[in-house]
Amino acid sequence: MADFAAKRFWKDTTVAAIEDGFTVLLDGRNVRTPAKALLVVPTETMAEQVRLEWDAQEGEIDPNVMPFTRGANAAIDKVSVQHAEVADMLAEYGDSDLLCYRATFPQELMAQQAQAWDPILEWLFDTYGVRLETRQGVMPIPQNETALGQLRAQVHALDKFQLSAFHDLVSLSGSLALGFAATESLQPPESLWELSRVDESFQIAQWGEDDEATRVADIKRTSFVHAYDFFHMAQK
Repeated sequence: MADFAAKRFWKDTTVAAIEDGFTVLLDGRNVRTPAKALLVVPTETMAEQVRLEWDAQEGEIDPNVMPFTRGANAAIDKVSVQHAEVADMLAEYGDSDLLCYRATFPQELMAQQAQAWDPILEWLFDTYGVRLETRQGVMPIPQNETALGQLRAQVHALDKFQLSAFHDLVSLSGSLALGFAATESLQPPESLWELSRVDESFQIAQWGEDDEATRVADIKRTSFVHAYDFFHMAQK
């Protein structure tokens, strides 16, 4: 966005098919990333979302309300040049996956974790042939290296746009398993997000809500849902 003036200067926004995908034009001028690369996305659906964000700008351009543009910029300027590093970093979540670390008390929380998380881990095994083992307590215990290697290969297979979205799906939820569940549309994004909030929801039920914590959680939930949509819009 740094290639443009701080305020809107264009009248028309359009989507154009070009080599390798689709781009957005502002009065016929190509939108470019902060690194000045041509903004090219893999699908017309995603390009239309980017176009709508630019078309909605009035007065000063506000990147904070342009999540699809930001996601495309990240994929092109950042993920594409360090794909392997990003993939390795996300794959490491499998060794400390939220879904694997279980409470030792109270019994009610233990039951809620098992009810919410066991089906996801079973699905992961059925889909990828990888068994992530659960642990009691918070002390880290390494997972099987072969299992982690299989998951790492799946992460590396994602393209730059998918990996950009996968980064948020995993880092926001704290779970590689939930990230994969999102890529396969195992459940709606809101439901998957709630699965990452079992511990927090239990505490809220016991002690009530904290306004600031709720505000932060709402921001993260919105980002998780957007990442889910971005991932699936990136699929040709």
